[in-house]
Amino acid sequence: MTETIISVGIDVGTSTTEVVFSRLTIENVAGAFVVPRISIVDKTVSYRSQIYTTPLINPELIDVDALRAIVEGEYLAAGITPAEVHTGAAIITGETARADNAEQVLKALSELAGDFVVATAGPQLESVLAARGVGIDSWSKENPQVIANLDIGGGTTNIAAYRFGQLLGASCLDIGGRLVRVADGTISYVSQQIRRLAETSGIPLAVGDSADLGRLQTLARVMARHLAMGVGLAQPDEIHASMYTNAGHRLASEIIPKVISFSGGVADLVDADRGLDPFRYGDIGPLLGAAIADDSAFGLVKRYRGAETIGATVVGAGVHTTEISGSTIEYARELLPIRNVPILRVTDDEAAEPARLAAAIKGQLALLNPDDPSLSVAISFAGSHINSFASVQETAQAIMDGAAEVLNGPNPLVVVLENDRAKVLGQSLAVRRGRRDDVVCIDSVHTGLGDYIDIGAPVGAGQAVPVVVKTLVFND
Repeated sequence: MTETIISVGIDVGTSTTEVVFSRLTIENVAGAFVVPRISIVDKTVSYRSQIYTTPLINPELIDVDALRAIVEGEYLAAGITPAEVHTGAAIITGETARADNAEQVLKALSELAGDFVVATAGPQLESVLAARGVGIDSWSKENPQVIANLDIGGGTTNIAAYRFGQLLGASCLDIGGRLVRVADGTISYVSQQIRRLAETSGIPLAVGDSADLGRLQTLARVMARHLAMGVGLAQPDEIHASMYTNAGHRLASEIIPKVISFSGGVADLVDADRGLDPFRYGDIGPLLGAAIADDSAFGLVKRYRGAETIGATVVGAGVHTTEISGSTIEYARELLPIRNVPILRVTDDEAAEPARLAAAIKGQLALLNPDDPSLSVAISFAGSHINSFASVQETAQAIMDGAAEVLNGPNPLVVVLENDRAKVLGQSLAVRRGRRDDVVCIDSVHTGLGDYIDIGAPVGAGQAVPVVVKTLVFND
């Protein structure tokens, strides 16, 4: 069975908004007489919109009507109706994710998007999505060096480091190309964070000042050096710790990359022609790109050039479906159907040790839902270590410890195993907690970090539930 479906990706960032349509070929890659396994075997970007300036009423408020008009216009330009779109993702990122009406924007987009992933991406998750878009997760599987991607947008720089295909850490700095804006030769906007950085660095900077090229070049060099500090290529100074988004933290000191890559809008400006107007975009993005290129710290490492730069965060979405037997799962019927639950993926090594499993769950909850850890998540791991009564009990307790904020909140918890251990684990969770109405355990499903899961209402007299795993699709 081979089928081609249409996917849409909508990325609403701090400074830019982009719409991408893709055609995905899906095929049953399992052999005959076994459970079907549907995978994406080919993907082609069929339409890419122009890059729009994200419409804002003011720095804290998105113009919802103008944004909706942009998306509707791109549907028309692509010759595609919302009804024809099978799957996709709309992601609000960067400073825009912190806008006062971000939830209103999500609602407006979901009405156009149909039944697919629509979400705000916290700074750490955005780091992971951008890194996957560039392809460093795949590249690192075949290379022993630590590689870090810096996704430099208009308002923030998202950093993610990988080795052997595994995420080592993620962070986010309040450094971007549109944090200082210029209009008619005058500084028209300076973010609070950059104003503080300029003051500490002895650089006079205020709204209404003349856009002095030398002064702004000096500021751009300071910003580039903080990016180098953020990936361990330069020693952090006394103010570097204050440059992280939402009072976040830098990468662990032992994570020092030998290879770096750049994505985001400023990535295309690192190697840009220096003879062009440095304020051609109404900001200091070109100056920041040039400063990064000139910074000696970045000259110490190799450069990896990914398939995507400005469109790295998301270029589409795909779908992977399978069926699972009701005889090996545990669920409360009233919880289903459930849609668009983000996947929290735990490694086999972490899952095998209760303390590490609990810590991994707790840490990734902060990654997926930084503003509200009580939101639904799907904890995913192989489950091959669950081979005795003791291991079932230990795993259940570790899940309860790690996901306490979800279990104590109003939203259901989903547990997804690759091996057929879901029923016994689900029953153990129910017994230990004294209730079974807020946890769904399923198995025989393969997922990854950054995926989302739908679980449909039971079929076949409750003997099976349909499952859809939505996986963000990036260029290779």
